[in-house]
Amino acid sequence: MMNRTELLQLIANWENSRVEFKRDNCHPDELAKEISALLNLEGGVILLGVEDEGSVSGLTRSRGDAETWVMNIARQNLQPAIIPVWTCMEIEVGKNIGVIELAADSPGKPYKARRGRAWVTYIRAGSTSREATREEEGRLYQAARLVRYEIEPVPDTGLEALDMDRVENYYQDVLKRSLPARADLESRQRLLLNSDLLIEAGAGIGASVAGLLLFGKNPNRRLPQAGVTAVAFPGLEKEYNTVDEERIRGPLTPRVSEDGDVVERGVIDRTVDFIKRNMGSVAYLDGGRRIHKKSFPLDAVREAVVNAVVHRDYAREGTDIEVSLYRDRFEVISPGRLPNGVTVEKMKEGVVRLARNELLKEILRDYRYVEHYGMGVRNRIINSMRRHNDTEPDLVEGDDRFMVRLWKAPRQ
Repeated sequence: MMNRTELLQLIANWENSRVEFKRDNCHPDELAKEISALLNLEGGVILLGVEDEGSVSGLTRSRGDAETWVMNIARQNLQPAIIPVWTCMEIEVGKNIGVIELAADSPGKPYKARRGRAWVTYIRAGSTSREATREEEGRLYQAARLVRYEIEPVPDTGLEALDMDRVENYYQDVLKRSLPARADLESRQRLLLNSDLLIEAGAGIGASVAGLLLFGKNPNRRLPQAGVTAVAFPGLEKEYNTVDEERIRGPLTPRVSEDGDVVERGVIDRTVDFIKRNMGSVAYLDGGRRIHKKSFPLDAVREAVVNAVVHRDYAREGTDIEVSLYRDRFEVISPGRLPNGVTVEKMKEGVVRLARNELLKEILRDYRYVEHYGMGVRNRIINSMRRHNDTEPDLVEGDDRFMVRLWKAPRQ
């Protein structure tokens, strides 16, 4: 619960993606709209009795009436209903401000607000709230784990869209399991349906998003966002001149030998190869000897790439995973916010047990790309970078992306 100083600071900083000013005589649908939009982003605060330009007009209702009005709207004009944190503060003599606090981790997304007789999903965009598009609403359902996009069928695909050499390699050489013969189409199809690599789609059967990403012959034909754009720049910022660049396409998984050695590389290994050949090395003196080592530890690089592949929002079309190397750092940008319930703090502590794309995670774990118990970021990125050059990786969540940044040397 905030104090008076914090309240004044919020007013002084104007409206933003987490703060809304409102009169307490607005239409109930208007207040419900702002509440739902904030809840659908990352929570926030609504200040009743503050004008849009930041001047304090104060509540027009008594403290008790204002609280009752807010609680009724939160119960009757929102789906699902909520009970917000409510406080009332006297900011000037005779002028009270009502404070509605909305938690960042509210579990009911997407929240819908009443608009007349309809129920509408709103989202926050900067300091304004607007109706969500169908794609944005779909991502909210996905973030709430009510819809798993990775096991949606991909239109105009079927068993023929999967690379059977890779599928057989997975079952026989990775899982050490038998697989129905190719001629036994019905049994093979049933196995892949039970594994969610194929999905029933109306009267037919389609490859799932995960099936196509993992084992597709040409995943980008139907999922153009399935890939990595990797670029090495000579300086400290993006520029037209590049040292190396590659659009990495194809299935995520490799083909491996019976002993587990990679014989044909997938997108993950090819991305790591790009980084290895462009990361360069650093030199330092150790007891009079000049020592050279790679700029980044490979386990940290691989974990950053794997995390981007596993956690990215594949429902967000039109953008690849971005890998960028600069003179002083390496960055991986994954489209989409972190899944519901996942925070940067939890990732650093190693207490994350869920992924946006659970099937991708489980199959990549079979290939030993993913560490058990959700400790990959803590062990393979944070601790590896500390041992390597005593730097702290940056884990940065933006409005529609998540970035991991590794530094070549401690910053001055």
